[in-house]
Amino acid sequence: MIVMKFGGTSVESAAAIERVAGIVRARLDRKPLVVVSAMGKTTNRLLAAADKAAAGNLGDALRDAEELLAYHRREAGALVRAEDRPAMDALLEKHFEQLESTLEQIAAAGQVTPALWDETASYGERLSSALIALLFPGLGIPAVHVDARTVLITDSRHTHALPLYSRTYARFKEKVAPLLEDRVAVMGGFIGAAADGTTTTLGRGGSDFSAAIAGAGIGAEEIQIWTDVDGMLTCDPRVLPGGRRVRRISFDEAAELAYFGAKVLHPATVQPAIEKNIPVRILNSRRPDVEGTLIVAGTVPCRNPIKSIACKREITVVEIRSLRMLMAHGFLRRIFEVFDRYQTPVDLVTTSEVCVAVTIDQPRHIADIERELARISDVRVLQHQAILCLVGDALRETPGIGARIFHALREINVRMISHGASFNNVSLVVRDEDVVPAVAALHEEFFRELDPEVFE
Repeated sequence: MIVMKFGGTSVESAAAIERVAGIVRARLDRKPLVVVSAMGKTTNRLLAAADKAAAGNLGDALRDAEELLAYHRREAGALVRAEDRPAMDALLEKHFEQLESTLEQIAAAGQVTPALWDETASYGERLSSALIALLFPGLGIPAVHVDARTVLITDSRHTHALPLYSRTYARFKEKVAPLLEDRVAVMGGFIGAAADGTTTTLGRGGSDFSAAIAGAGIGAEEIQIWTDVDGMLTCDPRVLPGGRRVRRISFDEAAELAYFGAKVLHPATVQPAIEKNIPVRILNSRRPDVEGTLIVAGTVPCRNPIKSIACKREITVVEIRSLRMLMAHGFLRRIFEVFDRYQTPVDLVTTSEVCVAVTIDQPRHIADIERELARISDVRVLQHQAILCLVGDALRETPGIGARIFHALREINVRMISHGASFNNVSLVVRDEDVVPAVAALHEEFFRELDPEVFE
């Protein structure tokens, strides 16, 4: 059994869905479970409609819903068999009646509560999975739809729910694995349900996470993440075109890259795969013959010390300076309690005897955080910064890495550096405006010559 996850661009149109069907058909012997994202930009459009409803523009929100209905009807209608059209129409009518009801609830409340956010956002995956399961038989694939909310059980933390793993795995083993003996099961990613049946979501980009959870639940031999790129690259193509494909990489390295900005993989994806030792492969639905990137347990030997450079842009640096830190205990605890109170995660931390610098990527509460920290220290907030993350195996044990990095960046100011806490990454903070020249310089330094066993 394998899991095949297809992102929004892979199912955005009739032509894209036909392409997906061809990919799945070629792998029917491997008993695939297909996990799909919402079609195209549906989730963004749903949430925009929710915001309009909350602002008192229910009419505009309902018109947005009508446009989404027309979009789904047009794309699915181009592929549906005549005998399946009544079922498709009934499916669309049911979901969009429910969506309109949700938008009316938002308008009445005057706000998008976390529970209503989840309910609204979930319609994209609920629709795409049900429609694709309906269309597959006409494209030569026996298929059955699985509502993710019946198998992926989460806690009740809306918008960023966490799976209850043991219960979820048991549900997948009991309800989904038997279906794959003679059919392809199609399930929406990103969504689940709390124990009381309330719809929850795993956070934006959570369809990858859903695929990994499903793979662990059914005991898959491989989890495939089908995207619109050829796999993980040596650098982000949106920052620096011309990066080379990474053929193999370890779970630890992939996790670092995902967390620090590699958009081809959701950061939480690798955890269930690591737990069950299931390889993950990143593939391109537009170029299915390309072997992609295989993510495996254990180290991947490589002549290049760095396998990839990721970047996380528009982050905020908070510098906290106080002489009270000198020879004192408990001061760091007081600092991090402030971030905890405002539920603001910290990425990087550097310290000296009298100063702590941290980075955050959720600055919503920065004014409150700055005000509280100012009671115990001098505080400086620097916005429009970026984290560069160089990832490779055993960097902490590799002599000369620091010298090569700083030689490459000799014309660029580095504000922070974090190295030693992880075997697999060196992280730097530079101004956001310096990201492109910094990545170009580092890529030239570390990827002039490539190990053909690892790169292509």
